[in-house]
Amino acid sequence: MNGQPTLLLADDDPTITNGLRPFFERAGFHVLTVANGADALDTARSHHPDMIILDVLMPRLNGREVLRRLRHAGLQIPTILLTQVGDASERAVALEEGADDYLNKPFEAHELLARVRAVLRRVQSGEPALSTAWRLAARD
Repeated sequence: MNGQPTLLLADDDPTITNGLRPFFERAGFHVLTVANGADALDTARSHHPDMIILDVLMPRLNGREVLRRLRHAGLQIPTILLTQVGDASERAVALEEGADDYLNKPFEAHELLARVRAVLRRVQSGEPALSTAWRLAARD
């Protein structure tokens, strides 16, 4: 879309999607929004966005299941998970399963934008995602 990176935003809370969509559009992204995990999975497969932001707790499929299915299908689309569950073990499991970053709710939109840009910079420079780099280092 006119050279704009495409961002898939999946969250069942309309206040989040309605607030973040114009924010990311002003920041130069084309934004697709969905309100459940099944639609997130379908949209990711059909549109191949440059980045996905997934709420963990969503109807039909949770964000971690969407991520697992994308990774199992070989789709390595950079993904940031959002959740109200702030447990360190939850974050660790999400990173192990292939998330590129993890942000607890509530969050500042500017911090999320900075994290999106940081992940996209790593991907564009050819550096592995944080979760991939950690797994590679653990094998050495």
